[in-house]
Amino acid sequence: MPLLKNEWLQINIKPKGAELSNITSVKHDTEFMWQADPAIWGSHAPNLFPIIGALKNDTYNYNGKVYHMPKHGFLRNSSQFSVSYETDTKVTFSLNSNPELYAIYPFLFQFELTYELIENRLLVHHRIQNLDDKALYFSVGGHPAFKCPLFKNEAYTDYYLEFEKPEKSESYILNMNTGLVTDQTKPVFNENKILLRPDLFKEDALIFKDLKSKKVTLKHKTNGAILTVSFDDFPFLGIWAKPNAPYVCIEPWLGIADSESTSQQLIEKEGIIELATNSTFKASYAIVIDNALLV
Repeated sequence: MPLLKNEWLQINIKPKGAELSNITSVKHDTEFMWQADPAIWGSHAPNLFPIIGALKNDTYNYNGKVYHMPKHGFLRNSSQFSVSYETDTKVTFSLNSNPELYAIYPFLFQFELTYELIENRLLVHHRIQNLDDKALYFSVGGHPAFKCPLFKNEAYTDYYLEFEKPEKSESYILNMNTGLVTDQTKPVFNENKILLRPDLFKEDALIFKDLKSKKVTLKHKTNGAILTVSFDDFPFLGIWAKPNAPYVCIEPWLGIADSESTSQQLIEKEGIIELATNSTFKASYAIVIDNALLV
């Protein structure tokens, strides 16, 4: 299991899906990541590519053909990554298109995911290169789940999410049967805060398309900040957990699940990125652990 470490944090990444599984303080051994209890939700931080969320009937159309793709794409379950360390605090996972993947995603590409540990920050870098002689269409994003509550004798309701700016954005409601985005919305903000409660996600994820903020901080009501996720390169954000589960996912997205009114044409999909041949796309987000918890 790839390991990164500095004097503040230790990071573990599972080879399958290049999935971040641990962010642990070196001094106090505090674990900040959800530990993937399979009885509740058996993932830590899936990497999402080349789609995000659900497709209508798990299918899309491209160039006159119908293709099948699982929710959130194939990357999160891939065991085909190559791994290269640059330093003790930086590692890159690479995945190239192959005949098996081409059968469900008819593009030639190279996907690179780099984890870089700098002091109390973990940077997650995405690099997608179009190796095809036609445009590449994709979405990409993260799905990290953080322990909440963090310590014993705390409650989920002791915590909230604080956004860097006052927000009037409303969450788009998912159809719970299909996983598709409806045209209905609901308010969830109290100025720049979302108060966590066990039933907050009873209608599935909170999905935002027009946030002003590019940072969100998980905070305890009396003890202050735990961690911050910065997502400058990502126009969509998902917030999610299983109802009554002791974690919260903060998910930077470049893309979104299909809408109920989708044409199912890949090139028309909301949030889809078009990358020209011989071009490279890059996007990064950061997880910053509050210094007070590390000293």
